[in-house]
Amino acid sequence: QVQLVESGGGSVQAGGSLRLACAASRLWTCMGWFRQEPGKERERVASIDSDDKIYYAATVQGRFIVSRDDEQHTSTLQMLSVRPEDSGMYFCAAKNWYCQEATWQYPDWGQGTQVSVSA
Repeated sequence: QVQLVESGGGSVQAGGSLRLACAASRLWTCMGWFRQEPGKERERVASIDSDDKIYYAATVQGRFIVSRDDEQHTSTLQMLSVRPEDSGMYFCAAKNWYCQEATWQYPDWGQGTQVSVSA
């Protein structure tokens, strides 16, 4: 079974930065990052496919940077100028073919890493 492992979450003050990393046990075409707040649905924050086609949610555009290293089977989400509304559990997800919006389209997920941004 393919495994995804996130790391790098934590607590930070607004305006600061965090770097999340996702390590996969094999290469996937699409690597996605999702955020979930308590009582809310999981939402895609950013994703990147093997052609380096990148998606950012409007709320993080210009502040977050997603990247991937296919040799290492990793993806990184650099979070800059974070805001309290960026808080939540961040999940790494992977799928074949192109990246998509819906969570059910991603067969593999990490365990999540918590991000807390204080005002």
